[in-house]
Amino acid sequence: MTNADENTTKVHYICQTYVKQKPGRDGQTSLKIGKQFQYSTAAEAQNRAEREALSEECAGADAYVISEDPNSGEVGSPSFLVRLGNVPETDDF
Repeated sequence: MTNADENTTKVHYICQTYVKQKPGRDGQTSLKIGKQFQYSTAAEAQNRAEREALSEECAGADAYVISEDPNSGEVGSPSFLVRLGNVPETDDF
């Protein structure tokens, strides 16, 4: 591996689903992460999110892309490809 390979930003395409969590003491229903899948293309992540969102147990699904600096391990903010159903506010990321 060359130094150029070590400095290349890694791109991750993620499909993440959400399920409803039972109401807490305040009576509010919240969301929690259900499943996460990683793909090699944006289209694959988006297609999976669309399929998962149709499932009865799925409250919502996101497909997004994030960049990772392999040297520092630092991960950037998500850039959403699609957000379907009941999903958290983007401020929660």
